[in-house]
Amino acid sequence: MKKLSLLALSLVFLLSACAPNFGKQNEEVQTKEKTKGKAIIPKYNISDKYYRTILPFKPGEARGLVVNNINTRYDLNEFEMGLMRIAQNSFDTEKYYFREGQEIKADTIRAWLNRQYTKEQLKKNKLKQSDNIGLNPVNTGSEANPSSPIYLAHILEHDYLTKDDKGNVKLAGVTIGLAMNSTYYYKVAVGGGTVEKEKSIPYAEMVREGKKIAAEVVKRVRGIKKLSDVPITIALFKQETKSSVVPGNFFTYTTVDSGSSSLNDWEKVDEKYYLFPSTNAKNDHRDDMTSFLNFKQDVEDYFPNFNGVVGRAFYSGDQMQDLTITIPIQFYGKTEAVGFTQYVTGLVMQYFPKYLSVSVSVTSVDGPEALIVKKANGTEPFVYIYQ
Repeated sequence: MKKLSLLALSLVFLLSACAPNFGKQNEEVQTKEKTKGKAIIPKYNISDKYYRTILPFKPGEARGLVVNNINTRYDLNEFEMGLMRIAQNSFDTEKYYFREGQEIKADTIRAWLNRQYTKEQLKKNKLKQSDNIGLNPVNTGSEANPSSPIYLAHILEHDYLTKDDKGNVKLAGVTIGLAMNSTYYYKVAVGGGTVEKEKSIPYAEMVREGKKIAAEVVKRVRGIKKLSDVPITIALFKQETKSSVVPGNFFTYTTVDSGSSSLNDWEKVDEKYYLFPSTNAKNDHRDDMTSFLNFKQDVEDYFPNFNGVVGRAFYSGDQMQDLTITIPIQFYGKTEAVGFTQYVTGLVMQYFPKYLSVSVSVTSVDGPEALIVKKANGTEPFVYIYQ
């Protein structure tokens, strides 16, 4: 059994990051916004997987909209963090700083997410032709039988800034994520209420419509003053269903050169999440599934009447990069929780390969009980027992 370390929770998250850079102090820089002022670049860069964020923090224009338009919290998290991963193909984490999207305004995003309208629909809804800027296709059918689904669910902008030799920070690039529906949900009036129906969207159809929408978004974005000349990366994200317990994934992206409105070639994003155990995981990654089932069996041997071990695995290509495991269990004392955590820590080190990052959350009805973190290629796990 590996040595159990009781660390402060903040230290767990700090040490679980890769190659932190703590050599620099907080740095004041000059912004080039409408109202010029000072901003701060944090001295801590906890990992080369993340960007340092310009402070004071400014919420994105789409804040609040994303919760209403994205199906699950899993999709929400992956939509944001996955877009940041894709940005690293164009914007180096050492040279660029992150800011939530400020240039595409919330009202604009709302309007773009609408359907197109016929002349009759504009008149019925008392709208002007200038309001007819929705990116989703017009519905010429009925409420109960729409002629086409809503493909585009949400638009997310991330801004990337650079600093010159004089300490001036300016916008130098932008990424735009388009969340596409794999399932279209719509409501139909029945009696005195409504019933939600759903329609699956074929993958090829979603890809085709997503690329068409992306081209139009780029043209419109070029009409925004501060985005008229910066390089753009635009990516397509496939949402999962509302009942899914794993997030969707980005499946393709493209870049647009400075000052251009023409999309370069589309690049495939080979990423996907799997639920462990599941039929999909068994079919696509049998060896990984076997290791997980062996781990699960040994956990259940510790508590014979328990079978609640669930994992969520992130794959890049054919290799698992990250595995998050949840173990809900009821303890009758703190010493029991400590003993169980020690046992599970040993199983983590035994069953999962060194290159894999693994985190295990042990919970009970009283809340979190323990957190186990094994870094990729780490020799010792970090463990925190909640007091």
